Amino acid sequence: MADFEVRPDGVVWQGDGETVYVQAWGSDSLRTRSTRAGAIVDTDYALLAPVPTAPVITVEGDIATVVNGRIVATLTAHQSFDFQAGYAVSQCRIDYSDTDGTVLLHELEPGGSLKYEARHLQGIPGGAHKVTASFEPNAGERLYGMGQYQQELMDLKGTTLELAHRNSQATVPFVLSSRGYGLLWHNPAIGKATFATNRTEWVAESALQLDYWITAGATPAAITAAYADATGHVPMMPEHGLGFWQCKLRYWNQEQLLDVAREHKRRGLPMDVIVADFFHWPKMGDYRFEEEFWPDPKAMVDELRSLGIELMVSVWPQVSVESENFAELARMNGLVRTERGPNVHMSFEGPSAFLDATNPAARAKVWELCKRNYFDHGIRLFWLDEAEPEYAVYDFDHYRYHDGPAVQVANIYPQLFSRAFYDGQVAAGQADVVNLVRCAWAGSQRYGALAWSGDVHSTWTDFRRQIAAGIHMGIAGIPWFTTDIGGFHGGNIEDPEFRELLIRWFQFGAFCPVMRLHGDRKPTEQVVAADGSPRLVSGASNEVWSYGEEVYEVLAAYVRLREDLRPYVRETMRHAHEHGQPVLRAMFHDFPGDEQCWDLADQFMMGDELLVAPVTEPGARSRAVYLPEGARWRGLHDGAVHEGGAWVEAAAPLEVIPVFARESGSGLLADLSLPGAPSGR
Repeated sequence: MADFEVRPDGVVWQGDGETVYVQAWGSDSLRTRSTRAGAIVDTDYALLAPVPTAPVITVEGDIATVVNGRIVATLTAHQSFDFQAGYAVSQCRIDYSDTDGTVLLHELEPGGSLKYEARHLQGIPGGAHKVTASFEPNAGERLYGMGQYQQELMDLKGTTLELAHRNSQATVPFVLSSRGYGLLWHNPAIGKATFATNRTEWVAESALQLDYWITAGATPAAITAAYADATGHVPMMPEHGLGFWQCKLRYWNQEQLLDVAREHKRRGLPMDVIVADFFHWPKMGDYRFEEEFWPDPKAMVDELRSLGIELMVSVWPQVSVESENFAELARMNGLVRTERGPNVHMSFEGPSAFLDATNPAARAKVWELCKRNYFDHGIRLFWLDEAEPEYAVYDFDHYRYHDGPAVQVANIYPQLFSRAFYDGQVAAGQADVVNLVRCAWAGSQRYGALAWSGDVHSTWTDFRRQIAAGIHMGIAGIPWFTTDIGGFHGGNIEDPEFRELLIRWFQFGAFCPVMRLHGDRKPTEQVVAADGSPRLVSGASNEVWSYGEEVYEVLAAYVRLREDLRPYVRETMRHAHEHGQPVLRAMFHDFPGDEQCWDLADQFMMGDELLVAPVTEPGARSRAVYLPEGARWRGLHDGAVHEGGAWVEAAAPLEVIPVFARESGSGLLADLSLPGAPSGR
């Protein structure tokens, strides 16, 4: 008879040196952990302490079942004599189903003489393991989420994904299945996930244990809600997060930034946030304004606030060896360490090392500096750049953090970098935290993280990829998402082809969770201090009036449209905060019964009433749009009403993005029409 230990919240099985714990963890959800020759560890990388539930646990001979709401785990123990080894072996297979009897996940079968191990923990020096979890494939299953990868794919079935952060890649290892479950690989290690036709496989290069969380839900919305409950809800977006954000690389002095804000207001254009980008500091890691170029930060903040605009400042975790703070951070073990050789991780504008965000003392120190030099001047928004962090060479086995070697813990870095500022701001009395961050991991959302898609290029291909990235990030539990409108690298403000791309990207941006214009535009501008010493260059102008009058009219109209959308965006953000739902949504999220909606990578829902179909090809002046069944749809350009369950060819002159409002909605969109709509509408 199998040796199952029944606990109030789950079941423990032991055999052949392995300990397995299947535990109720929130409504309709389970957490499964496994280790060898040791004890189960209560890591809290992303998962919050669950609300207690009362699972139904039964043991009948060699079979134990744990039923927690809608999900069922079946543990089947087996002991046999291994003739090749010459001794008895014990095994335990785990299967997951829902209470309707649908098999959700089935661990990889041993394969007879093949002797496959579904849970393989390979010992490595230092007491950790290389962990592999393998599952049998589900026929016809489609998979979504996993964060941000630079690809246009919707269904991730058939892909292999690196579990590691890079500039423009954010791994958030939560996958949602069309079969009715969601799974969080609760492990911040470097690794990979393979969703092949012959198996699903998760790998962590170094871990103390196998650890994942699984939930069952009747709809994608139910799965998403359970995942938000498990890892934390996004805060309520503050009012200044709902409108237009202005940014460029880079406003290099105080008066230049203020002039842009003043001109916006003179033209009657709304603006909620303006950004002081990187190298407003003397040396990387000084965490303060350089006085020559920014002589009175408090006066700047006060004037901006009188205009109804908040200032956001860029903060990098990169600390130059010449920084006034380098020696102290190094002395307190507040910097990431290399495993060998000089402790230099990046040489952009000089050699530097990264702040160790896994060290609580380092987090407290960087906030102390930023509070004194920014927060105390009235600044309430921080742009947490390079949060992967962005190593010059992504040799993850070369770095070591306070919490362990990078191969074991690296992926939690952006979450803890966000936490450093969130905890500090909340402790200082700020209630409405939103910080822009260039990476995220599971749980980042609860720290007010607004993820953006990194330093992507100004190409149509990259534009299409950002739409897919936004959809998958929402599925992976990061509701606040934005992009550099127009792309970051390569846009020349005089190029007619780039201007068309900018318009189409700007239209998409108006329907993103946050609308933010940014980019390193060409040609560049040289910057020199009064003593003749050079500073980092500035890109060309990147204001809505920088691209000629014809482009200005279109961009200005969409800035005003975003302001008209404010009540709707506010309620959509409230729904994300209270119910754990994405803002930018896959079409199947609201229409899971419509088969067409599971394969649409170039259109999406903003909230539950707006269907947005960006134009993603140069020269296109119309595009096909699928209108889901079960609703009637009003075109916001022409006012025409369509029955759902059909494709339409939507007109899309340069000033128009096809957008449709779901009829019988909240009424917040009743009078909304697009720029370029016929007069009188």
